[in-house]
Amino acid sequence: MKSVYLFAILYFLPGVLVAQQKISLEQLRSRIIEQMNIIDGEYSIAFRTLSDSTEEILINEHSIFHAASTMKTAVMIEAFRQHYEGIINLEDSVTVKNEFKSIVDGSRYEMDLNRDSGESLYESLGKNQSIRKLVYEMITVSSNLATNLLIDIIGAENVQKTIDKLGVRDMKVLRGVEDIKAFDQGLNNVTTAYDLMILFQSIASGTAVSEKASDEMTSILLDQKFNEMIPAGLPSDAACAHKTGSISGIQHDSGFIILPDGRRYILVILCSNLQDNSQAIAAGAKVSLMIYDYLNKKL
Repeated sequence: MKSVYLFAILYFLPGVLVAQQKISLEQLRSRIIEQMNIIDGEYSIAFRTLSDSTEEILINEHSIFHAASTMKTAVMIEAFRQHYEGIINLEDSVTVKNEFKSIVDGSRYEMDLNRDSGESLYESLGKNQSIRKLVYEMITVSSNLATNLLIDIIGAENVQKTIDKLGVRDMKVLRGVEDIKAFDQGLNNVTTAYDLMILFQSIASGTAVSEKASDEMTSILLDQKFNEMIPAGLPSDAACAHKTGSISGIQHDSGFIILPDGRRYILVILCSNLQDNSQAIAAGAKVSLMIYDYLNKKL
C-alpha cells in the first residue's frame, strides 16, 4: 500500500509530471524562436517532416538571403538532370582551369585560392577531372572552382529553369562565385529557407530528377565535410544529407535528416547580418537537436 501511495506522489510531483508530457509543435516553435533570438542578426527557419502526417515550422521562410554556397545544391540537381537526360555524362572529363567570365561584361577573372575551401582541386589545374568529381568537390568541400567549372558546362540559366520547375518561388541562381563585378552591381545568387526546403524535399522524396539520381545526390550530401551546425549535436545514427553556406556575416545550413527507423525530415537554417558567425552556428545546432528530440519524444 505504501509503495502505491509513494508512486502516486512521485507521478504527480511537478517535475515528474513534466517528464511525462511531450511538448506541442507550437511550443517547439516558441522554443526555436527563443533560441534564435539570441543571435545578433537575421534568421529564417524551415522544418518539415516527410510522412503522411506532415508537421512543419516556418519562420521568416520567404525572407530573401544571399545564398552563399547553398546554391550549389541547385547546381548539383541540374548536373544530374542533364546527365540522366543524356545532355552530359558525369563520367566525362574536363580540363580544370581557373579562368571565368563575369556576367556583367564578359571580362576575365580568376578564383582566389585563399577564399576557396576546395583547395585540393587547384592541384589539378591543367589536368582532367570527371564532371562527377567536380560535383562531389562542390558539395562536400564547397569548392568554388568546381562550382564555376560546372556552371560553365551546364549553364546558370538551365539551373534556374530546373529549380523553377521544382517549385521554387524566390531562389535565383544567376552566376558562379567570386564574380566581383556582378557582386558590386547587386547581381547575386539569393534564396529563401522555403525554397531550399522545396529543393531538399525533391531530393529526399526521389522527385528531383529520378529516384536513382536522388540516391546518388543523397550519397554525396551525406559525405559533407562541414558539420558544425545541423548535424553537430545529433546522435551518430541520425544521418544528415546537407549543404552549408558561409561567408563573413552569413551562416547557412540546409538538408534532410534520416532517422534509424527510416523517417526523414527537412531542416533549413539561414542566418545573415551576423556580428559573430560562431553564435549562429551554436544556436543552429541547438535548434537542430530540439527538433530531433521533439520527433523522438524527448521534449
